[in-house]
Order: sequence, then C-alpha cells, then structure tokens
Amino acid sequence: MSLTRRTLALAGVAGLGAGLGLTACAPRATGGQTILNAVDVHPADYPTVTAVKWMGEELGRLTDGRIGIRQFPAGQLGTEDDSIGLTRFKAIDICRVAVAALNNAFPETRLLALPYVYRDERHVRAVVDGEIGTELLNVFEGRNLIGLAYYDAAPRSFYNVRHPVTEPGQMHGLKMRAPQSDIFLDSIRAMGANPTPLTFGAVFSSLQTHLIDGAENNWPSYQSSRQFEVARYWSDTQHSFSPDALLMSKASFEQLTPADRELVRDVARRSVQVMRVEWDKRQAEARAAVLAAGTQIAQVDRAAFAATVRPVLDKYLSEPRLRALHERIAAVA
Repeated sequence: MSLTRRTLALAGVAGLGAGLGLTACAPRATGGQTILNAVDVHPADYPTVTAVKWMGEELGRLTDGRIGIRQFPAGQLGTEDDSIGLTRFKAIDICRVAVAALNNAFPETRLLALPYVYRDERHVRAVVDGEIGTELLNVFEGRNLIGLAYYDAAPRSFYNVRHPVTEPGQMHGLKMRAPQSDIFLDSIRAMGANPTPLTFGAVFSSLQTHLIDGAENNWPSYQSSRQFEVARYWSDTQHSFSPDALLMSKASFEQLTPADRELVRDVARRSVQVMRVEWDKRQAEARAAVLAAGTQIAQVDRAAFAATVRPVLDKYLSEPRLRALHERIAAVA
C-alpha cells in the first residue's frame, strides 16, 4: 500500500478498530532494512526537518544502512493533530509537533507552553536538556507514544495586519490565530485579543482574507510560511518559549530490538544540537529577510503583557503537581 495522505487519513479513522493501512505503514523491514516514516508540517529546509534528516543519515551510518528514515515534510500527510493520531496508531513512525498540540492530552506539557514562564532561550534549553526534560519526555508512553527529544521553537511573538502593538490595550478587538491549545486560547484572551483556533497551514489565507487580523509564532515560521507578506506589524512580546516535541509510535519503537531502541533514542538526543545550530542560523536569516521585505518591529512593554496573563498561570498552576514542577523550572539556572 502506498503511503499517501488519503490512505493515512483513512487509517487514522478506521485504524481504531479495523487497522486499515496501519500495518502497511509500520516500520518496513525489506531485505533486512528498516525504514521509519517521519512527518512534519514545515518545509524541507526547516531546522526540525533538517535535524530528522540528519537522524536518518546517522542511523544509516551506524547500522550500515540497516535503519533509515523516509521523510514527508510540508504537511504532506496532514496537520499536526493528524500527525499525532497517525503516530499513536502506528500509521506513521515519527512526528514532530508543537508542544501546544499536546497540552490538552498531556497536562504536564503545559509547563512548557505557559506564557512568561521562561526567562529566555537559554533557560528553556537548560530545562529540556536536564532532569525535568527527561521527565516530560516520559509522559507520552501512556498514550502509545515515545518522547524522543524536544526541539527549539521560540521565542514566539505576535504579528498582525492592522497596526503596531506595543502594549496590551492595543490588542483589543484583534482576532488572533491561536494554536488548538487551551493555554494559548486563554493567554491570548487574557492579553485582550479574540483568539481564533486555526491549524498552522490555514493562517496565511486567513490573514489574506481577514478572517483573522494576526497570529503569533517564531521568526522562522513567520518567514517560511510567507505570513510576513500580509502581516507586517511584528510585536516583540516573546510571550512563549514553547518548544516542539519529536515523538515516535510506541508500537513501532517496540518492534525494534532493544539495542536499536537505544540507538534511536541516542541519535534523537544528539539531533537536538544539530537542530539548534540550524535554528540559530535560521532565526537570524529569517529576521533579516522579513525586515528587508518591510516588516516593522515594535518593542513592547513585556512586563505589562506578563501581568495580563498572571490569572492564566494561576489557573493552570492550581494543581499541586504542576505548581511544584513550575517551581523547579523557575529554579533552573
């Protein structure tokens, strides 16, 4: 069976009972070679896609070609929500998704997405690289996923088609795209805008048609999706340092030998540094490109924005377990 978007969409629905297409799309062992299928909504040259490409090359090198990765970037097989479901049910083997897409199903990941929790990029990297990051990779196994790594995807800021925004009062009345995460919906609402949940792929056309007035994301996504062509007012809120998660189907993972499982984990961990080198470079390039194209950057009163979302933090940190984890995150140097 060919690995097409239609086949996988059907597999994701019917696979709950009948398993249509799931076994066909599992890790394929042909002539002693195992090929893992990996998906991403970002284009082929995006840092997360580049990192997974490196993983495939490194696995091939270390196993003399016995294990490899076949990639499907640019949303070929659906949205991030599609990717999560298809990976859970073994229609595909590996997916890279924004943590926001996982917040509702995996409450512990909310600590990675809450606004104004992290001081800067260095802080969030120290958290996901340490003991807390390991704990937060282990939360997925109960729902048929294996957490392999966290990739950079921050900082995130707002941009819109209407006017410069420097303080929260100027957000009032703006319809802002939000990832399909309760945290992002609540945060955007607390800042004064009207949150509109949309998939990443729908943002550009929604900005063009004024279904929405703006969105929030990082420099590379803003540039690679061409959203800067229609939304030229960037507000440097840096409200979220939410990372991305690299996940693997638990069923696919358990089909590997114990030695190969550890190899996949190790190569995924090492791919983080590959990704970060590409990420740092891509952030600078994307920022320069959109400024050259006419994007206007507004410096903002971050303290004022942080104050608006304090009730959101209080709401999500009311559970003792999450509050304790938050305190540990704050203590990371």
